[in-house]
Amino acid sequence: MNPADFIRANTELLSPPLVPEVLLHLATEMVPLWRKSEEELQAMGVPPPYWAFAWAGGQALARYLLDNPAAVRGKSVLDLGSGSGLVGIAAMKAGARSVLSADIDRYAAAAIALNAHANDVAVDTTTDDLIGRDGAWDIVLAGDLCYERPLAEKLLVWLSARKGTALLGDPGRSYFPKSGIERLALYNVQVTRDLEDREIRETGVYRLLTGAGPV
Repeated sequence: MNPADFIRANTELLSPPLVPEVLLHLATEMVPLWRKSEEELQAMGVPPPYWAFAWAGGQALARYLLDNPAAVRGKSVLDLGSGSGLVGIAAMKAGARSVLSADIDRYAAAAIALNAHANDVAVDTTTDDLIGRDGAWDIVLAGDLCYERPLAEKLLVWLSARKGTALLGDPGRSYFPKSGIERLALYNVQVTRDLEDREIRETGVYRLLTGAGPV
């Protein structure tokens, strides 16, 4: 089964609670993917399906863009660690000139393409690791990427050094920076208790301050 067929067979087309304007192929308690263990997925050759869930940081960032379209209107956007593609899709709906949704998981790339089609927007995808790469993006968006120390440190060092705007969505992950940021908005995001330790996560949207240096 190719990635697109796997996604269609194991998800339902639903809207995340905080972003009803967007449809995504998501896992639910009613579909098989929810019940598969990590070992079962590994045996099938499927990486952990982060793309199948609308994580709190991504929902908050997507909500912010839809409510504040001037943040991306007419701009070239990099949606980093895109997962389902929610943030990039929201950026296109908000009027971005172009969006490149980057995720190293080929299943995520397939999910992004399916989800973009479901929302009638055009989003480019790549499975290259773009952290540390030069690019002419006007703005970089990163939703919920500070859950592991090596990834968070690599991401924040790169974003702090590059020119241009960076917006981050985060629900208080352990490795999110405590300084060098400006909070732009705060949301109460409905999440799944099976994935998080609660049903509502207070989640912020932040701008990384220019010249903040490594955070």
